[in-house]
Amino acid sequence: MNNWLINSQSLVVVLGFSIFLGIFIIAGSSWLAPSLDNVEKTSAYECGFEPFEEARTRFDVRFYLVALLFIVFDLEVAFLFPLVGQVINGSSLFGIIFFLVVLTFGFVYEWSQGALSWS
Repeated sequence: MNNWLINSQSLVVVLGFSIFLGIFIIAGSSWLAPSLDNVEKTSAYECGFEPFEEARTRFDVRFYLVALLFIVFDLEVAFLFPLVGQVINGSSLFGIIFFLVVLTFGFVYEWSQGALSWS
């Protein structure tokens, strides 16, 4: 019981210190470096010419589709990272192979539906 109390007190101290440090950093940065607008900040950035369209125009749905597919497959591959450091036995090897087969079927399905073709 006493050990739990010590752990909760240290958690409160760390949480309080992190909240104080966060508020201190945000307040200090706004005090030391105030944001002042000038001509260079509001001019065209890096491209050298003024924008010729509104920034809120509609994008083609293929941009979103490719981005979503990238995120899905990237996250699925990221699930394989913890398996690198483990000792692999028969059941975990079966799980890894099953996961990779499901991932491959998803990739083949997306490819067959034409989601990855740009034209």
